[in-house]
Amino acid sequence: MNPASSIDQRSSDWTLIERIVARDETALASLYDRYSGLVCAVLNRILRDSAAAEEILQDIFFQVWRTAAQFDPARGSVPGWLAVAARNRAISRLRRRNPGQGEELFENAIVLPFNLETEAAQKQMMGKVKGVLGNLPKEQREAIELAYFEGLTHSEIATRTGDPLGTVKTRLRSAVETLKKKLQP
Repeated sequence: MNPASSIDQRSSDWTLIERIVARDETALASLYDRYSGLVCAVLNRILRDSAAAEEILQDIFFQVWRTAAQFDPARGSVPGWLAVAARNRAISRLRRRNPGQGEELFENAIVLPFNLETEAAQKQMMGKVKGVLGNLPKEQREAIELAYFEGLTHSEIATRTGDPLGTVKTRLRSAVETLKKKLQP
C-alpha cells in the first residue's frame, strides 16, 4: 500500500468524523459501512457470541455519534480507535460474565495507518498480520493470541500457560514491538 493512499484514507476518515460532529447521519452510515466488518470481527473473535457482538457493535457506533468530537487524529487512525474500543468493550463484557477473573487488561494498542476501507485491503492486511504472527516465536504468538483474541489478563495467561508472570509480560512486550516494527508501512 503506498503512503499517499494511506494519507488519503486518514483524510477521508477524518472528514467523516468532522461530518459526524456536525450531526450528518449519512457520514455515520458511511463510517459504519466502512468499518463495521472490522469491528464485528474483533468482537466475534473475543466474545464468540454473535448476539453480544451485534449489540456492542451498535453501541460503539452510537458512542461514535455521541463522542466524535473527542477523536484526535494525532493519536491514531479511525480503524485503530474503533478496534481498540471493540476490544475493550468485549473484554468488559467477558469480565461481567466472570467477575472473579483478574482486573488487569493488556493495554498495548497497535495503531497503524492502513487503508482498511475495502474488503481486499482488509484481506491483504489480515494476511500480513497472520504472516507476522506466524513468524513470532511460539510462546510470544500464544501470549498475543490469549491477550488479544481471548481477552485474558497477564495473570490469567501465566496461570493458563504455567509461566511466571514476568515472563508473560516480557513475551507480550516483545511480541507487540515486533508487530509494530514489521507492520509499519
